[in-house]
This record gives sequence, C-alpha cells and structure tokens, in this order.
Amino acid sequence: MTTLPGVTLSFHSLISAYKRLQDALVLQVRALASKLCNAQPGMFILLQFQMAQVTQMGESISNLISQVNSVISASIRNQKTQ
Repeated sequence: MTTLPGVTLSFHSLISAYKRLQDALVLQVRALASKLCNAQPGMFILLQFQMAQVTQMGESISNLISQVNSVISASIRNQKTQ
C-alpha cells in the first residue's frame, strides 16, 4: 500500500474502483438495450468509448499484477540458500 499526504492506494481500493466502473457500464448497456428503438448513434459511440476505457484499465491492472509476480519470483530466485 502506498500512502502519500492525502492519497492512499491499495490493491483493494484499485479493484473496488474498477468493479464500480464495470458495474456502472453494465447498467448503461442494459439501459441502452432496453430502449434500442430510441437510441441515438452518439449513445453507442459514447458507450463504446467507455467500454474501451474499462478494458484498458483492466489490462493495466493485469499488467501490474504480472509485474508484482515477476518481482516476487525474481526475489525468491535470487535468495541464497543458507
């Protein structure tokens, strides 16, 4: 966990924020799907942009987890047996 004055970042808070974004996006998709006959092209474009943002955030979180796993693996590999 990283703590700076006024800023707290933890894996839990990161995943929670990501889940809230996903849930909000699902609600928007359902709302748009329920009124397809009244939907405008701009709504689809905005939704597609939001989906791309959520996907990009998920990939960033995945890359972060991969990097942490690599650091842990390298640390274990570099330990000398005593």
